Amino acid sequence: MSAAKTNTARSADPVLSVQNLTTSFLVDGKWKPVVRDVSFSVGPGETVAIVGESGSGKSVTSLSIMRLLQPDTSRIEGKIMLGGRDLLSLAEAEMRKVRGNDVSMIFQEPMTSLNPLFTIGDQISEALLCHTAMSKAEAKAETIRLMEKVRIPSAASRFDEYPHRFSGGMRQRAMIAMALASKPKLLIADEPTTALDVTIQGQILDLIKMLQDEEGTSVLFITHDMGVVAEIADRTVVMYRGEQVETGATADIFHRGKHPYTRALLSAVPVLGSMQGCQRPLRFPVVNIATGEADTQVEVPDTVAKDKPILEVKGLTKRFDIHSGLFGRLSGRVHAVENVSFDLFAGETLSLVGESGCGKSTTGRAIMRLIEPSSGAVIVEGRDMLALDKREMRNMRKSMQMIFQDPFASLNPRMTVGRAIAEPYLEHRMGTAKDANDVVADMLVKVGLTPDMASRYPHEFSGGQRQRICIARALALQPKVIVADESVSALDVSIKAQVINLMLDLQQSLDLAFLFISHDMAVVERVSHRVAVMYLGEIVEIGPRVAVFGNPQHEYTRKLMAAVPVPDPDRRRQKRMAATEELKSPIRPVDYEAGRREYRTVSPGHLVIA
Repeated sequence: MSAAKTNTARSADPVLSVQNLTTSFLVDGKWKPVVRDVSFSVGPGETVAIVGESGSGKSVTSLSIMRLLQPDTSRIEGKIMLGGRDLLSLAEAEMRKVRGNDVSMIFQEPMTSLNPLFTIGDQISEALLCHTAMSKAEAKAETIRLMEKVRIPSAASRFDEYPHRFSGGMRQRAMIAMALASKPKLLIADEPTTALDVTIQGQILDLIKMLQDEEGTSVLFITHDMGVVAEIADRTVVMYRGEQVETGATADIFHRGKHPYTRALLSAVPVLGSMQGCQRPLRFPVVNIATGEADTQVEVPDTVAKDKPILEVKGLTKRFDIHSGLFGRLSGRVHAVENVSFDLFAGETLSLVGESGCGKSTTGRAIMRLIEPSSGAVIVEGRDMLALDKREMRNMRKSMQMIFQDPFASLNPRMTVGRAIAEPYLEHRMGTAKDANDVVADMLVKVGLTPDMASRYPHEFSGGQRQRICIARALALQPKVIVADESVSALDVSIKAQVINLMLDLQQSLDLAFLFISHDMAVVERVSHRVAVMYLGEIVEIGPRVAVFGNPQHEYTRKLMAAVPVPDPDRRRQKRMAATEELKSPIRPVDYEAGRREYRTVSPGHLVIA
């Protein structure tokens, strides 16, 4: 958007004006305010971001604007003016006409917003049929045009496909097409890129910018990612514990943010390229929210023992059979992991990076034998884990533990966290019940919690605290290797920084080796000693972190790095023009055999597939 256009947008009457918004929920017979006295406006063609962590009230603010909260258990006060009308004064029948017509919303998880029983085309057409006088044929033609506009490849042929046939990025594109069907004045995007891989996130951000330039739509963007805010927002509203703590032009917020919480959010953002000159992982600075003061950043001391690897993976391959037809004949195979080899040393972090579908999580699960590999060798402390029987494998699990992405799904909701941490210790008969209690108390202290929390249940903790509990449970067996599968991907930016700092501290004090699986290149740069980039089941580039990030050789590595949002408002209107094609399919014919791949050496330890 040009400077002239921006100035025009701000001088005109706002599309949305929120004045003294207070939203309360009925709790135990009393009204409890969760959003207090929030005021802001969104001008024509302008993008305003509401930023804050989980629990800050940003999503409740957007749901209040749309009046999507349960009316008998919520109370919305203040004024919400849209096109000269106060939305809070409208009857529900009138409000239904406003939703989708004048204001539309994109939610975080498209699969929960799309009906799995109806085709993508029918669901987009429904928005047109509800809000316009189009015939079914006209609605179908307009739907295909919208699908093409949001860059869904082969739109006409995909009209009759169901949501499960679309990737996450393509489902989000379909949601954007649905939201734009009636050409709304305002688009509310609630964490629309949080669940997406970094390259798909970049495509969606570019798409929203392009559509905004073409249609002049105003955007209210809800997020906790300051990198995304820098890329897309003209102005920013920072929320903390239900209150608006700072508002201003995005550049001012980033360069001259006054509130300590704003500075804490910015300090926790991993910036790609900020590790130049650092040979080892670097802790995130910890900001005191009361004072805004940050501690000094210190490189993690080098504790990597390079004499003999603690984990050796050789030629690891995993294929999944595909059966089809009436008799379920074998029709193909998914080549999920193809001839993967690497070493991991004590005290080292090796990161596996790539988009969803590249095979990185399957690699982690195959190493742990949570799924059985098709071939290869996984050697831990000199023993091949793939050759062990069930009893021997059970004993070997003490040496290797796994931390999963979703801590809530990893914990039994009916079991106290103390029991959850003690369970593996007792199952492996490493001590008595009294010993287990001592271990639980020690582990909780190690991960920054307190021993008295052992009697609580998982739902009584925040997401970051639950992930700390999962780390404590993994540590109870005193493992040598921890496989961390997207272990910080679902966390808010400042909580993510805290958990990463914890993992680095524990690595240093306990000499742990981490296999860190992630799609976030900025985080990977921060925590890694070495990096392996995966694409279609293969490692296409591997080497020291300094070499891979400083001199990326493979086209896919460069693509991943280019897609990372940069927390610099000066780049706000730049478009990456990333390709919109989906990740290629790893499905191969039954008789397909991958040829032997050769690697060339770029520098010591830095290899790239030829």
